[in-house]
Amino acid sequence: QLQLFKTQHINYFFPVFNLGAGYHSESKAKEYKHVCKRACQKAVDRLRAGAMALEAVTAALTELEDSPFTNAGTGSNLNLSGDIECDASIMDGKSLEYGAVGALSGIKNPVLVARRLLSEAQKGKLSAGRIPPCFLVGTGAQQWALTHGIPPCPSEKMATKFSLSAYKRNKRKMELAEKIETEHHFLKRQRTSSGTPISSSLDTVGAIVVDQEGNVAAAVSSGGLAMKHPGRVGQAAHYGCGCWAENAHDARTYATAVSTSGCGEHLIRTMLARECSTAVQAEDAHQALLEAMQNKFIGSRFLASEDGVLGGVIVLRCCKCGDDQSSENLQALLVEFLWSHTTESMCVGYMSAHDSKAKTHISRLPPGAVAGQSLAIEGGVCRLGATND
Repeated sequence: QLQLFKTQHINYFFPVFNLGAGYHSESKAKEYKHVCKRACQKAVDRLRAGAMALEAVTAALTELEDSPFTNAGTGSNLNLSGDIECDASIMDGKSLEYGAVGALSGIKNPVLVARRLLSEAQKGKLSAGRIPPCFLVGTGAQQWALTHGIPPCPSEKMATKFSLSAYKRNKRKMELAEKIETEHHFLKRQRTSSGTPISSSLDTVGAIVVDQEGNVAAAVSSGGLAMKHPGRVGQAAHYGCGCWAENAHDARTYATAVSTSGCGEHLIRTMLARECSTAVQAEDAHQALLEAMQNKFIGSRFLASEDGVLGGVIVLRCCKCGDDQSSENLQALLVEFLWSHTTESMCVGYMSAHDSKAKTHISRLPPGAVAGQSLAIEGGVCRLGATND
């Protein structure tokens, strides 16, 4: 079943942020929105200073990672061993370069390592003609970060009271479930009747940005699923799964930026970020995204065995419009921003260089809708001014 609701008009925005597709309690709504607003402001400050989309999206993700309320960087979920391992990736729509890290420990801001990998790759081949890496994992990623000047941060400093208490609570749930499985062999029944599942924790945070020249960039960062196996790498680090950014390559195409959130395994098996980017090249972006979420995600044959498919996506597409080609004026940008999710809720924020403050919204499935089987979609369109003022 599909649940659709309102489309709202958004005026003059550049960066858009996603604070995770999952469940956002009403009691913490103020904190979630405040985090989004700060991230928006960081990105806009960079854009106002003349930065390009890639720099702005990095600044935003760093802010989101530093917040103890997000499952990225500080405050990330702990794995089975009680350690923090993070995933992150970033993509530049202009150069199409990509950088990513997976199962990374001991680094406060994983997105900075992904960003540095992207930058180093742009410099060309290494000594003896070696190809520079775009994706590193585990201790290799940590060592590479340290040798490139990114300071270490002990995992215990990245854990918060909330993440530690959640780990202890989840560990007790696992021990109880394993005991029941051993004694009575009905773990499946226990999992469906013992309250909140371990995997209900909020997942990925992401950002998508278009700058004043029409360049797009996207980034994503995550601490991964609670109680994940050490070494597990989620969609936040996988190419085409966590984020996607691609400038328009001719007058007939749109620039697109996408970031995803939710159950990493579901997003990996459907390569949802790239699928959504391709889909919204159609004339009607809203309808195209709806069909992509329905057919390529909820109804994907790659997830046919799943009872519920959990994920969310933020999508930005833009094109230059108008005939003014003079150097004194910039062509207007027609920008569309959409978000969709199958989870109970998703928190988003957006802002432009012309706004005094960011706008935030917690999108929720309608009452009675079933998470993992229902779909919500919202968004808007705006035209960014054509003058160079």
